[in-house]
Amino acid sequence: MKYLFTLLAVGILFSGCKNEGKNTESEDQINENPYGEENNVLEADSASIDIQPISHATAAVTWSDATFYLDPVGGAEAFEGIEKPDFILITDIHGDHMSIETLESLSLNGTHIIVPQAVRDEMPEEMKDKVRVLENGATTRVLEFYIEAIPMYNLPEDPEAYHPKGRGNGYVVERNGQRLYIAGDTENIPEMKELENIEIALIPMNLPYTMTAEDAADGVLAFAPKKVIPYHFRGEDGFADVEKFKELVNEGNKDIEVEMLEWYPDREEE
Repeated sequence: MKYLFTLLAVGILFSGCKNEGKNTESEDQINENPYGEENNVLEADSASIDIQPISHATAAVTWSDATFYLDPVGGAEAFEGIEKPDFILITDIHGDHMSIETLESLSLNGTHIIVPQAVRDEMPEEMKDKVRVLENGATTRVLEFYIEAIPMYNLPEDPEAYHPKGRGNGYVVERNGQRLYIAGDTENIPEMKELENIEIALIPMNLPYTMTAEDAADGVLAFAPKKVIPYHFRGEDGFADVEKFKELVNEGNKDIEVEMLEWYPDREEE
């Protein structure tokens, strides 16, 4: 599917990216969601989206001729042999999502780094001007990609929760109508269940930090992506039951593909 924007919308989006290396929210953020406009026309796009798991919440995504990293941790050695990223998405401040040491070890000249404000606040001063802050609900453009920050939080809402609403970002990344959803550390929230036209979704399930396999399946069945990939499923008491998650999704909607990737290379067979 391909979204064709009006000339006015394109002009706004390009002006929003004037200072891509700066943290200038008034210019870098687009607060109107471009995906839901009534005058958009949808067309098919067959570009492949390849997700290479690194560990837990960290991955490298190759999408046509572009590469981007999700929550890079593990040092430069974790990304040996992988193309330099065109951009990086960071979801939250916790150590399994944000690693200053890893960012400093990577060659990131010209790389766009998209973060929530809380992540920027944790960065050293010399790095802050290299990132672009995106608040929940805001949208920005990098190359041919439109990136929307989706809320991610624990239920019930509590400012003392592991993940309070507004601090971190999930993301929808869209290019030529194809949409990838990276949920981040979230529970089965309304904003996730209301998503539409998702090609691939990365969904967490680990207690006590995110949600159960049952809640994750309920959320996925609500927005029905074409494919769902469990990730971030190691919790305090071991690994979530991702096979149960797959069973529940397939029972509820046989058209949703559940793909298992190797997020934990050292995981013992259960």
